[in-house]
Amino acid sequence: MSDTPEAPKQPENIQNLPLVEEMQDSYMRYAMSVIVSRALPDARDGLKPSQRRILVAMNDLKLGPRSQHRKCAKISGDTTGNYHPHGDAVVYPTLVRLAQPFNMRYPLIDGQGNFGSIDGDPPAAMRYTEARMTSAATDMMEDIDKDTVDFIPNYDETTTEPVVLPAKFPNLLVNGSTGIAVGMATNIPPHNLGEIVDGLILLIDNPAVTLPELMEKVPGPDFPTGGLICGRQGINDAYTRGRGTLKLRAKTHSEEMKGGRVRIVIDEIPYGIIKNTITEKLVECVKDGRLPEVSDVRDESDRKNPIRLVIELKSGVSEDVAMNKLYRHTPMQTTYPIINIALVGKQPKTMV
Repeated sequence: MSDTPEAPKQPENIQNLPLVEEMQDSYMRYAMSVIVSRALPDARDGLKPSQRRILVAMNDLKLGPRSQHRKCAKISGDTTGNYHPHGDAVVYPTLVRLAQPFNMRYPLIDGQGNFGSIDGDPPAAMRYTEARMTSAATDMMEDIDKDTVDFIPNYDETTTEPVVLPAKFPNLLVNGSTGIAVGMATNIPPHNLGEIVDGLILLIDNPAVTLPELMEKVPGPDFPTGGLICGRQGINDAYTRGRGTLKLRAKTHSEEMKGGRVRIVIDEIPYGIIKNTITEKLVECVKDGRLPEVSDVRDESDRKNPIRLVIELKSGVSEDVAMNKLYRHTPMQTTYPIINIALVGKQPKTMV
């Protein structure tokens, strides 16, 4: 008879699984959780869950475009307490972005106080700022109390929240969206509301309309900071394949100075570029000799001219040569990748 002890029996509730398969399955579950609950917008209202919950909390507080502004601390507190239990550090920056006209083509929140600037200045703390919804946001909410959308229990089942907003306002197309998920990202550009409405009317009247016919009404994106889109290939690629790359340039004009000299004035800058970044890069390039044609750089922006960056050229310098160097060495020219991915039935889909 052997004296070797028997191996202990494995409990019935423990399963032996290959590590690789378990890691793959767990990672996919995590990725889908991030995609659905945080990073990608719903194709129906163009909002991520955090954005939608902020607007729902503001609607609960009856903060319409004609109401008084309320403290952002109150709005953030109600959002985190009732709908989005991830803390003010997540909610307030989202609220701020929804109120910034240089980020949103049509802001959904009307902010009062310091909500940051295109120069890259940070917003004031939420205890100092106030907000209310804009008309566009109230259009997103219209008829929400008339059983137009489904509601689900909130995180602690003390109340309910809408799965999606009724969204009479075409938010996804006119404001776009940006988000980085696990294994994918979205970068949908903003568009002009009037052009989108014209395109929708054409589509309703003729559901079989072709893309070239639709692009006669919606020729391309319309960025809140203005600027120029160089060429149409990137737009065509984005609308036909769901992905494309735009080349954006600052919009400029020339002014004559005494002595026959010329200065280049920047009136509009590429979307997503901080204005101070352009000024700092210009000064750096002048100092290190990459822009020998430039004699002076100034930021003359004010309330009357929100964007006015002045670049004075030396006497006898070719303006075309100087412009080419400015585009090459500074953020006056940049690229904007378009990735039209949104959630359709809780599944990420490339929109074409």
